[in-house]
Amino acid sequence: MNLNEYIDHTLLAPEATKTDVDRVITEAIDNKFVSVMINPYWVSYVHEKVNGTNVKTATVIGFPLGANTTAIKVAEAKDAIANGADEIDMVMNIGEFKGQNYDAVEDDIKAVVKAGHDKNKIVKVIIENALLTPEETAKASEIVADAKADFVKTSTGFSTSGAKVEDVKIMKKAVGDRIAVKAAGGIHTADDAKAMIDAGATRLGTSASMKIIGK
Repeated sequence: MNLNEYIDHTLLAPEATKTDVDRVITEAIDNKFVSVMINPYWVSYVHEKVNGTNVKTATVIGFPLGANTTAIKVAEAKDAIANGADEIDMVMNIGEFKGQNYDAVEDDIKAVVKAGHDKNKIVKVIIENALLTPEETAKASEIVADAKADFVKTSTGFSTSGAKVEDVKIMKKAVGDRIAVKAAGGIHTADDAKAMIDAGATRLGTSASMKIIGK
């Protein structure tokens, strides 16, 4: 198992400097990670630096709370894509989901999915499993699949906990082969990574990428 082929090499810390961004770019290129995942401000810079390699530029939308208006999420997504983003990871409207306003949640996702798919970009949706019950995790995953996103993703990494194996299993069971599952948050070791993959994840978001691959 080549774990590097699963990893979005992630740097979302608010205090990240250009030097930090340069480091993750170099690490991603040298180790053939899937993408560099950074905040929207850095998208154009990362895109320029990874151009000509197989490393993708990925960013977050409505991050980390998911409470932006749909119009702002769509504008963020379009701006990121214009700046060179290949993949966008949006946060669903968690409050509306918890309030069981499922139509609003799905419409919000659909709007960002359309912005991404209109430009042939990958869209992942973060459901923030730390804030959901197992039943809600399954329901949220189904909504993401119904909205035709490409991935349902566990976590922002900024809530009370990150990815859990049991959540990944629930998500995979809920979506089947309709869409893929991404695990993120709290993945620190190769064993953690393998457990997530065994549970059904085909992408991993982590800032501990180098440790995971033993470097």
